[in-house]
Amino acid sequence: MTRRGFLGVTAAAAGAAATGWIGGAHLLGPGLPGLLLPSRLPLPRPYQVPLPIPPVLDPVRHEAGTDFYEITQRVAELDIIPGVRTPAWTYGGSFPGPTIVARSGRRAVVRHRNELPEPTVVHLHGGHTPADSDGYPMDLLLPTGDAGGASHAGHGAGGLARGSREYTYPHEQRGATLWYHDHRHGVTGYAVWQGLAGFHLVHDEEEDALGLPADDHDIPLMIVDRSFGADGSFLYPRADARPHSHGVAAPYMNGVLGDVILVNGAPWPVMPVEATRYRFRLLNASNARRYRLELDPQPPGGGGLVQIGSDGGLLPGPIAHDALDVSPAERFDVVVDFSRYRPGTRIRLVNRLGSGSTADVMCFDVTGPAGESRPLPERLAQGPALDPGRAVATRTFHFQLRPDHGWSINGRPYEPGQVLARPRLGTTEVWRLISDFHHPVHIHLDPFQVLSRDNRAPGRFDAGWKDTIDLHPSQAAEIAVRFTDHPGTYMIHCHNLEHEDMAMMADFITE
Repeated sequence: MTRRGFLGVTAAAAGAAATGWIGGAHLLGPGLPGLLLPSRLPLPRPYQVPLPIPPVLDPVRHEAGTDFYEITQRVAELDIIPGVRTPAWTYGGSFPGPTIVARSGRRAVVRHRNELPEPTVVHLHGGHTPADSDGYPMDLLLPTGDAGGASHAGHGAGGLARGSREYTYPHEQRGATLWYHDHRHGVTGYAVWQGLAGFHLVHDEEEDALGLPADDHDIPLMIVDRSFGADGSFLYPRADARPHSHGVAAPYMNGVLGDVILVNGAPWPVMPVEATRYRFRLLNASNARRYRLELDPQPPGGGGLVQIGSDGGLLPGPIAHDALDVSPAERFDVVVDFSRYRPGTRIRLVNRLGSGSTADVMCFDVTGPAGESRPLPERLAQGPALDPGRAVATRTFHFQLRPDHGWSINGRPYEPGQVLARPRLGTTEVWRLISDFHHPVHIHLDPFQVLSRDNRAPGRFDAGWKDTIDLHPSQAAEIAVRFTDHPGTYMIHCHNLEHEDMAMMADFITE
């Protein structure tokens, strides 16, 4: 979509914003930003496909303190909807891509080779990563054989690469559920929708000592919504169907919503579980869809989703929830004790913000008698919180739809190299984030702690260290953040990928 076309839509939208509708996209309600894109093939019945578990990627070699990995980005045909084949952009031929399992303090070097038809950028979401490996949106990895490199620009610390690039991850951070995905300027929504996403898990000694569910009882769950064409392809309303075009078609400027829920790449899957505790690493990798996840039926006494971790790792202690609100890019590590159910019970994981086909997510079938499992400890993670009283600066970021600029931060659409903040490494700052509509705001390099929402206490789902906060319409939140170790250019942006692609991003430089 051209800038002129986008600004024409947003100018018309200014008068409509008060009613909460733009181009058919609902903006102000408590549920879903975005517009539904209906599939063009018959949808399969839920709970027919076994839950797949993404394969774990083995290193190609080891050196002292470093593991080396290789991933080829390529088009692959996948079996997603029964009876049809889906061409996808993949990491290593699968969706989700292979899971990297790492240790805190042990470096990983991941070489990506691009055999896709377009350039890519890899971002390790939640990674405490040097700027040249962070996935700045202009640091392109051109496809093998691309002779048009001169027409592209690599403005960040990583610059331009052709064919392959190494990304270095020191893992000087706590154990946490991270994920990697494409981050190219103007095309992130399309590329992730086509399949470029995978898990990256970091373990540490603090987590190991707690006796949490592990191995076959530690399950990553990537939840996305997708729409499908009549031929089984991923359907996406790109602004221009030709390669290298940026952005999304005007009616979908507030987000693309699919009508098929995939978990680990399977539609509404089923998982047999023993009557014991499981750890589920919940990731909302959808472009724009928010979920309210709940077990149906609830276990006796409720509180079936026991949260033990957030974006940045373990919480100080477990928190029992009946339901979890999860915005795009957020992660929630939860423990579910299936011994609270009778063997033979089918338990649905449902989405209370969905309707029709998007109200179901997956189901669990409890098998066998109750097994032995250690109770959860009352205390999980150690370590002090950031002290906002010692903040050296307070900064304000407005996430707005502007009639003259479209999606913007502090009134400016994204321009590479235009810097909105220069925080000093090792110092604490308070950042005030103010929204007009729903915006899941993501900050690169280091996690933060939520101090307040609308001058009140943090929300029910704000505990622990976060790297993405679900800002509600007309809301102001304050967070405390401290950047460490790595100087360079990083990003703050909305993780509604259509908002991001249409310029709701900004650079900040750590010094």
